[in-house]
Amino acid sequence: MDTLKVNVNGQPREVLGAQPHTTLLNWLRDQGLTGAKEGCAEGECGACAVLVARPDGDHVSGPGGTRWESVNACLLLLPAVNGQSIVTAEGLGTPGALHPVQRELAQRGGSQCGYCTPGFVVSMAAEYYRPGRKEGQHHAPNGFDIHALSGNLCRCTGYRPIQDAAHALGTPAEGDPFARQRQEPAPPARPLHLHTPQGEFHRPASLPEALELLARHPDAKVLAGGTDWGVEVNLRHARAGVTVAVDALPELRELHWTREFVEIGAGLNLSEIERRLDGRVPLLAQWFPQFASRLIRNSATLGGNLGTASPIGDSPPVLLALDASLVLASAEGDRVVPLADYFTGYRQTVLRPGELIRAVRIPLPLAPVTAFYKVAKRRFDDISSVAVGIAMELEAGVVKQVRLGLGGVAATPIRALETEAALLGQPWTQDTVQRAARVMGGEGTPLGDHRASAAYRAAMLAQLLLKFYAEHSAAGAREEVAG
Repeated sequence: MDTLKVNVNGQPREVLGAQPHTTLLNWLRDQGLTGAKEGCAEGECGACAVLVARPDGDHVSGPGGTRWESVNACLLLLPAVNGQSIVTAEGLGTPGALHPVQRELAQRGGSQCGYCTPGFVVSMAAEYYRPGRKEGQHHAPNGFDIHALSGNLCRCTGYRPIQDAAHALGTPAEGDPFARQRQEPAPPARPLHLHTPQGEFHRPASLPEALELLARHPDAKVLAGGTDWGVEVNLRHARAGVTVAVDALPELRELHWTREFVEIGAGLNLSEIERRLDGRVPLLAQWFPQFASRLIRNSATLGGNLGTASPIGDSPPVLLALDASLVLASAEGDRVVPLADYFTGYRQTVLRPGELIRAVRIPLPLAPVTAFYKVAKRRFDDISSVAVGIAMELEAGVVKQVRLGLGGVAATPIRALETEAALLGQPWTQDTVQRAARVMGGEGTPLGDHRASAAYRAAMLAQLLLKFYAEHSAAGAREEVAG
């Protein structure tokens, strides 16, 4: 059995008797670091937040520096952070020498019961050390993006003093150890092969090694960010005989452009993808902020979101609209499958035993008119009742090409093929869209549940197409002027 080692608050620790399903949060609390709390055990409250030192910059051609990212410790399995550096709220400052974030929260009344405070401290510290933070960005005098705290909940202090503390922060002082570490390479996630009576946990060093493991253990749980599996472990006490972690595999962490497509590695977390695309895929840029919280996006991956095959996953409608394909890898080699053919039933896919998602390919050029709509009970950090991705191209005021991806209205994510047919080749006018909206309302087989009734979901489909027209009705006029 390999030895599991983690650096916590600057001190290396060897984990004795490590178990494959122990969460980082539970282990930290067992070590006496009780600042991080369990509030929900599913990544919604942020009380468990910790900082992880991760590589920044180009992960392929060089080591780059370090980026401090906040993550939910309740969703991270302890073996998944083997070799990495973790900082808890206790490691940021002490009662006699408060960290600037802790000091501002204390001085501005940002804590009452205090249960959520360490999590806010950690998320705020991650934004405090974010490279490139500039005055005036994000409508804040100090450039603080308040959405960095969207995954942290407080039910007694109120958010105004917390926001005041965030907007009062300056820049890290010269000699700040965490700021200084940003210039140094981050400790990598080390390979690990853990064998216990409770199961096995493997972090292979390469894709061929991972595929060989999956060929031997076709029922193994393939683990990336763990934002879905962590909930299963915590709330449903799910256990896997063999777990294979793939998020650190170099072959799954590439992002490159060709003339025909952009290929996004399935092991990159969504925050990394957002930074590295830098708005060059507008539909994804619109979608990123609506996917859960920053804490979740710092761990969640496209490969994991597609691998769960959930009908209410937020990435499939967007990727269906972008006409994406998946690169599936196995010991026999790669194969490319259109995403529209990937889902075969409720949480069922064309993935074969021993196969995993290596990358997502989005064909180029991109459609010029796009939108993503998400209907949920909360604007951010909530599960979709209905999600719609739209990508359209007009020519001389006529719909030349259109793709509509739908989520939450069938057993699988689907393309709205009948609606696309009703729009294709038609003038981009209100009459056309109203007729197509009636068709859109009948797409899929929506069911009623605690999030929305079937009738509501059908109505939302029709209304979202009308909303898209209202927001983009000038696109036809612009096409005519350009022609």
